[in-house]
Amino acid sequence: MKILVIYGSTTGTTEGVAEQIADKLGATAVNVADVTDEQIAGADNLILGSSTWGAGELQDDWYDGLEKLKAADLSGKTVAIFGVGDSASYSDTFCGSMAEIYHALENSGAQIVGAVPTDGYQFDDSASVIDGEFVGLALDEDNESDKTAERIDAWVKEITPYLK
Repeated sequence: MKILVIYGSTTGTTEGVAEQIADKLGATAVNVADVTDEQIAGADNLILGSSTWGAGELQDDWYDGLEKLKAADLSGKTVAIFGVGDSASYSDTFCGSMAEIYHALENSGAQIVGAVPTDGYQFDDSASVIDGEFVGLALDEDNESDKTAERIDAWVKEITPYLK
């Protein structure tokens, strides 16, 4: 089972979360700006994470990264998404970056897993909520860092049966 954690991080916060997730899964974490086509092709499972900027946008490096992923053959791969945001200061766009990744890859042939219920989160709105659940793991290192480890553990336990 080959797992690759791909992250976009400007301040280092998302990188730290990506490394925590990679450690739990025995995976490799790589910055989206540095990921190669060969790494993507060689992974059976892709864990994709981005910080959220502005009005719910992706971290800057992800725009080129998404083009690279959309050009790749993701058929048969498993994809899980995580996002890092600020639910207090950006309550109406919390972790919106996950939605951009999700929508870019939803018809890629990959199986997207790891939706998370919104219970226990304090925010007003998010493009990343579909049918009452986040499309992936939403984390708030600014206001709820005390919940991060528990949320990562629960999410990893949930997605692990789907990983090949």
